[in-house]
Amino acid sequence: MTDTADVKTQTIETLSALPPEETERLSSEIVAALKTVFDPEIPADIYELGLIYKVDIKDDRSVDVLMTLTTPNCPAAGELPTMVENAIASVPGVGIVNVSIVWEPQWTPDRMSDEARLVLNMW
Repeated sequence: MTDTADVKTQTIETLSALPPEETERLSSEIVAALKTVFDPEIPADIYELGLIYKVDIKDDRSVDVLMTLTTPNCPAAGELPTMVENAIASVPGVGIVNVSIVWEPQWTPDRMSDEARLVLNMW
């Protein structure tokens, strides 16, 4: 079983053996870690850009991440997954981190938060 944090809506299903307060702590600290990762070409973090589609926290504390990029030809494609992996791995209590790039659904600017829109002046 896993605890799933659907990052877009930030809902958490408590399905794992981890205590709910530990799931909440890990989820909160993972989101904070993701907010430290910036696309080198865009002055907004990848979380607020809506590039993180799903975070699964498993019973063994390993974390699976589904993310996308703004385009398949993104110059940062080689480095962003490693940056995400390292950021999440720095959270105390997190085990192995697996980051997968997905292309469905395709990323569009409507996935950006209001904070990202403000930073990028995209109203």
